Amino acid sequence: MATPSTDTSLKALVQAAVADLQRLIKAQVELAKLELQQTGKAAGKTSGLLVGALTMAGLGGLFLLVTIAYVLVALGLPVWAGFGIVTLALFLVAAVLGLMGKKAANGIKGPEQTVIEIERTKAAVKEALSGGSTPQIDEVEIIEIEARPASDS
Repeated sequence: MATPSTDTSLKALVQAAVADLQRLIKAQVELAKLELQQTGKAAGKTSGLLVGALTMAGLGGLFLLVTIAYVLVALGLPVWAGFGIVTLALFLVAAVLGLMGKKAANGIKGPEQTVIEIERTKAAVKEALSGGSTPQIDEVEIIEIEARPASDS
């Protein structure tokens, strides 16, 4: 039969475990917020490049239509050549901006560290609940991520 002091110590252990778990979850949420904030900045830069590419492509299409119109009207007069060169230059700029945007989009990563920490927490909780050895937690480690600007590469 359990004594009152055993019940009290068990209650204290459960309360301490719950408090530790709450602190751990709060730390993981903060980590996720920081990582997503950094990812959002990179996504903003990428979307700017892609908007620039679309703008250049739209202007290129407009000039292409004007060029075709002058070619049809003039039937070989040299004016169309100037319009043709401008059109090709605009499409070239659009292609370069589009490739830069694609490269920047490939470099965007999700909250990797948060996922790792959540998986570690799930494994520790499963082990504790399955009756395995109780993991020893000496101190809760809070991982700080310094705010760093998105890379320019």
